[in-house]
Amino acid sequence: MSSRFTLLRNRGAAPQPTAEAAPERAVAVTIPSAHKSQKAPAKPDNDATSKTSNRVVDARVRLHRMLIEEINLVALEKLPREEMHRQVHEFVSEKTREERLAINVAELEDLVSDIVDEMVGLGPLEPLLKDPSINDILINGHENCFVERHGKLEQIHVPFKDEAHLLRVISKIVAAVGRRVDESQPMVDARMLDGSRFNAAIRPVGVDGPLVSIRKFSKNKLGLHKLVEFGAITQPMAEVLAAAVHARKTTIISGGTGTGKTTMLNALSAFIPEDERLITIEDAAELQLQQPHVARMETRPANIEGHGEIRQRDLVKNALRMRPDRVILGECRGEEAFDMLQAMNTGHEGSMATIHANTPRDAIGRLEQMLGMTGMPMTVSSIRSQIASALDLIVQLTRLSDGKRKVTSVAEVTGMEGDVIQMQEIFRYVRTGTEGDGTIIGHFEATGIRPRFLGDLRAMGIEFPGHYFEPGRPQE
Repeated sequence: MSSRFTLLRNRGAAPQPTAEAAPERAVAVTIPSAHKSQKAPAKPDNDATSKTSNRVVDARVRLHRMLIEEINLVALEKLPREEMHRQVHEFVSEKTREERLAINVAELEDLVSDIVDEMVGLGPLEPLLKDPSINDILINGHENCFVERHGKLEQIHVPFKDEAHLLRVISKIVAAVGRRVDESQPMVDARMLDGSRFNAAIRPVGVDGPLVSIRKFSKNKLGLHKLVEFGAITQPMAEVLAAAVHARKTTIISGGTGTGKTTMLNALSAFIPEDERLITIEDAAELQLQQPHVARMETRPANIEGHGEIRQRDLVKNALRMRPDRVILGECRGEEAFDMLQAMNTGHEGSMATIHANTPRDAIGRLEQMLGMTGMPMTVSSIRSQIASALDLIVQLTRLSDGKRKVTSVAEVTGMEGDVIQMQEIFRYVRTGTEGDGTIIGHFEATGIRPRFLGDLRAMGIEFPGHYFEPGRPQE
């Protein structure tokens, strides 16, 4: 007796409506509240605001220096944050009266918070790291800072006093994770203590000053049902992908930078059975797998002498000796692709990885290039045969011009015909227009092709309604 696939529902998604209630099942592509919040507030552009800002920044720098000279910072930093905040507040209040600084209560509180952040945190970056609406922090010199909110970039003011101030913050970040950055080693890539991904390039590499990129670590993991609610994917597409992952179909998640590949990988990995042993391999550990049996590994860059580097390929080779059921590769971008495909072809079906590419076909081309990087004497035909036999599904993600992220294509790899890898698209996102405010108009639809792995799912008791794959019918 066949049954509907209900893993999504079991994982906390909303119950699937009956056929009679289908018209009410529409998933909004545009979430009004999220769209409204994308509009950046107008930047004040007047001399009074600028003078006030400069005055407060100067006062903070002077008070910070006084604090260093007059207070035992070592003892102060050992106090709980609340007690530290209270003592700094008393000190700053006294000094502002002595200095006759005309600042109001709100400015005083901001000043105290800034000084405490400078002492125990990351200074001007602390408010940005605490803001849940910010996904990326991008700094191009101490006077030119941007953040990404809801997929859109906006310029903001971050009160770095000068370039040396920004360099001190960078040094504090990298020192906390055992790295260093200076003129002899001007670039650094690290994972911050909270899990955020940090990259910096200082002079002489950064021509106009230090360049900093921080991809914030999301503490709230988005499940597949949440992606359905946000309109990034439809319920039928989500159910099919979840069933494919559960049934050990090897999946590649393809997309550009910032399209949500890691988020999708996290969401799909929730449907891997809990009795399987998983090994994750990443440059910076971002995956948040919920299974009880997960072994995590992370690459390591070379030290200042150029020794001690541990590459992804080394970790993939080692992972195959650790009795994995599946290998989850955070990002496939080099010669480790060869070992990954070998694993997928030798008893590790259901493994998953992400790759940078703009279309499913481009993802195949990128894998071919990566296999060529190994330098092994392989013909084009043998390379493509390896890829075709290893992969089952390619999920393509795209960040649209209005900032929204969509699953724009789900394609199945069906094998070889001559020297060409054959693929068939199962679902796609069709863009139909653009509204006056820049919002993209479009819909998801099935191509009419039923995936070949439906037979395997049927054998596991997983059945899908026929209308999931009806051609040209917009899905909701």
